[in-house]
Amino acid sequence: MKLINHDLIAELHAVACAAPRLRTHYNLHASHEDDIQRVCMAMEPGTYVRPHRHPDKWELLLIISGEMLVLTFDDHGKVLTHTVLSAGGNTRGLENSAGTWHAVATLAPSTLVLEVKAGPYVSTTERDFAFWAPPEGHARAPELECWYRNTRPGDQWPALNTWRG
Repeated sequence: MKLINHDLIAELHAVACAAPRLRTHYNLHASHEDDIQRVCMAMEPGTYVRPHRHPDKWELLLIISGEMLVLTFDDHGKVLTHTVLSAGGNTRGLENSAGTWHAVATLAPSTLVLEVKAGPYVSTTERDFAFWAPPEGHARAPELECWYRNTRPGDQWPALNTWRG
């Protein structure tokens, strides 16, 4: 039995705070080959998640603690939806269809989200990261992560296609 409790949240929070990426994960599934992948992701404010898609896999996100923003985009980076998931709020989860461009921003310390999607695990390829967004580690990535927080449907990142320079 694997428990998702305050001790696990505190442990993952400590690891995420110390990690350069400000996040960590805890697999509930036994293997990357499992038919259903279940992972708890601990994320701290400032972690950058480049917009990406899973071309043939749906994805379910359920907030366990904290608060996070989930954005979806069209193929050119225009914001389609802006949804806040909050452990203490009204919206606690969502499911994205296969092929949905999405990214998240962590809005509160000690945020833990359960991600469930069809297996087996397949790592994201470059073609499934948004061409209009800088890769993780790029000098402009923090700027985009900060921009996420103030977006609304219809917005488009002003630096579209200029991050490469």
